Amino acid sequence: MEEWIFRVTAVAFPAILAITLHEAAHGFVAWRLGDDTAYRLGRVTFNPLRHIDPLGTVVLPALMYFTTGFVFGWAKPVPVNFGRLNHPRRDMVWVALAGPGTNFLLAVASAVLWGLVDPQNGVAEAWLRAMSEVSILVNVILMVFNLIPLPPLDGGRVAVGVLPNMLAYPLSRVEPYGMLILMGAFFLLPMLGRQIGMDLSVMHWVLGPPVDAVIGFIQTLTGND
Repeated sequence: MEEWIFRVTAVAFPAILAITLHEAAHGFVAWRLGDDTAYRLGRVTFNPLRHIDPLGTVVLPALMYFTTGFVFGWAKPVPVNFGRLNHPRRDMVWVALAGPGTNFLLAVASAVLWGLVDPQNGVAEAWLRAMSEVSILVNVILMVFNLIPLPPLDGGRVAVGVLPNMLAYPLSRVEPYGMLILMGAFFLLPMLGRQIGMDLSVMHWVLGPPVDAVIGFIQTLTGND
């Protein structure tokens, strides 16, 4: 039981922080750039309890981590009225980048913590080491995943904000179907592949190399390589 609690908390805490602070960052930057929608709803806060979706923030990430090693989840989306931003198209890019940027900073902080603790010094430091390892992985995966240039992901909003109109407009029209496309590519295709004896693990092809590259960069940046 103690080992189970150790493992679950070492995964749950960093996963919840990664997902909820990602959303809080969107609301904070939108507020600073002219849209107070999230602020008026009490969502511009780094208190994870204000952003948690029980299924998407707690149950699903933990289940996926222990069964697949991959972490996927969501928090309650922070509402942003892009039309109220000071410069809607430009500021939409900064609002979108705030979430992945927060995940990157959390991963760097976790790597620093990883280098400061020694798991041989007792259970507390062993737990901090385990939690920091999970935090690095979770935050980098969330950052890379959300930077995929497909609306409604953050990378899609960035692409819509920086591409010329002739490309941005048709890309923006994909948004209602974006999550269905991702679910099909990341989950349904691998299931189909197993049935026909082919490796269709699109998730690993798309996320694996950049996740490894970012983790390697963070390790070098923090002196842990």
